[in-house]
Amino acid sequence: MDTTAPLVWIDCEMTGLDPLHDTIIEIACVVTDGNLNVLEQGENIVIHQPAAVMDAMGEWCRHHHGESGLTQSVLESKTTMADAEAAVLALVKRHCRDPRTAVLAGNSVHADRAFLSRYMPELTAFLHYRIVDVSSIKELARRWNPQVLAQVPPKQEKHRALDDILESIAELRFYKQHLFAPSSF
Repeated sequence: MDTTAPLVWIDCEMTGLDPLHDTIIEIACVVTDGNLNVLEQGENIVIHQPAAVMDAMGEWCRHHHGESGLTQSVLESKTTMADAEAAVLALVKRHCRDPRTAVLAGNSVHADRAFLSRYMPELTAFLHYRIVDVSSIKELARRWNPQVLAQVPPKQEKHRALDDILESIAELRFYKQHLFAPSSF
């Protein structure tokens, strides 16, 4: 596998955590090179859902999506799931021409991938099966190097897709500098 290939950072905001019963309401994508330099930054794409879907959200989602303004934006949006998938796939293809070469990256990105598999199958089919999960690195640092973890820049916890991606990239840059610095071997 080409270690210089771009990383495709995707974050979704959903109505819950179960892809069988919940859905994607916002998605963003950023493509970086292998050294975490941004090659292209997409926008937050808010996907329309009817009021009944939004009203069925659990308390955590109602509170956070309401507070961030996402709930109202979802109700007002005209963007369909298919429109959102096409926009993200086009962004990815500008940097990763060949299928199955785009490595997905993010925090707990396996959860995003589960929703992408259900709701954006064309995008999912284009992505490589490997992922870079920043939360796995955080969990290892918590266990093996807690003094480094204590220095990680704090997150704003805005719970908007693009903000979350940019914080994940910054977090991985921190780990790269402090946990994965080149050695003298």
